[in-house]
Amino acid sequence: MALSACNSTPIRSNMRLLAGCELAVESIEDCAVVAMLRPRSGEAQWLVSETYAFYPHVRPTEFVDVFGNLCQRFVVQRGSMRIRAELEVETERDIAIAPWVAPVPAALLPDHTLQYLLPSRFCPSDRAFDQAQAIVNEADPRSGQVGAIVEWIRKHIVYQYGASDATTDALGTMEARAGVCRDYAHIGIMLCRSLRIPARMVVGYLYGLEPMDLHAWFEAYLDGRWYTFDPTQSSPRGGRIVVAYGRDAADVAFLTNHGWLQTLEMQVWVGEPTGG
Repeated sequence: MALSACNSTPIRSNMRLLAGCELAVESIEDCAVVAMLRPRSGEAQWLVSETYAFYPHVRPTEFVDVFGNLCQRFVVQRGSMRIRAELEVETERDIAIAPWVAPVPAALLPDHTLQYLLPSRFCPSDRAFDQAQAIVNEADPRSGQVGAIVEWIRKHIVYQYGASDATTDALGTMEARAGVCRDYAHIGIMLCRSLRIPARMVVGYLYGLEPMDLHAWFEAYLDGRWYTFDPTQSSPRGGRIVVAYGRDAADVAFLTNHGWLQTLEMQVWVGEPTGG
C-alpha cells in the first residue's frame, strides 16, 4: 500500500487506530519461537507508539526478514506464557483503488516485485493459468484483471471456518469453494501471478472486522505501486494496520514455533481513540 493514488482517485484522509492482541500459549518443553506482532512505519502507516510485553518476562532478540518484516526471537519455557502487543497507528481511512489498471509488462517491473511472480507453497500459480484466463475472459473488460479475480472469489467462495486447514493451498480452496481470509488471499495471489501480475500476502488488523480477529488480504502491483485487495469484504475498506508481508501464509505467521507449542487463547481489538 501507499498513500499516493492514481489521478482518478481523490486524496485520502488518515485515521488513528488503537489495536492489539494478547495470546496465551503453552509448551511441554522449552520451545524456540519467532513472532511477527510488531508493525513498522512505512508509506502506508505511521507507528505512533507501542508496548510489547511477555508474562513471564523474556527479552527477545530482533531481526528484519527478507520481506522487511520485524521479527522477534525468544524461548517459551515449559509451561504457559502470555504475549501482549498494543499499538497506536496512523493509517489510511480509505484505500486507493484501481482494479481496471493494466498490469506492468514483466520487462518493466522493479526488481523487488519479481519474487512475487513466482509460485509458492500455498499459491501454485504455475498450475492455474487456465483458470485465471477463463475468469478474466468471462468478466466485464472494465473490471480489469485483478478486479475480475476479486469479484470471482466473492461470488464463488463461501467464508466458512473449518473448510480448510494449515495445509490447504489455493487450488484446494478453489475446489472446496470455501475457506477463510487467508484462503481468499491465496486464491487472489495465485491467479494474479498466473497472469504475470506481482501479488503478495498481507496480514494485520482491519478496523470494524466482524468477528474481530487478525486478518489477511493481498496486494497487487499495478501502475507503479501496490494496491490493496480484500475479497472477504463486499467493498474496498481502509482502516488497516499492516504487520507483515510475504509470498503466502508460510511467510507471515504471527507465531512460528520450533517445537511443541499450543495456543490456548487469543484476543484481538481495533478501535479509534476516544473522540477520534
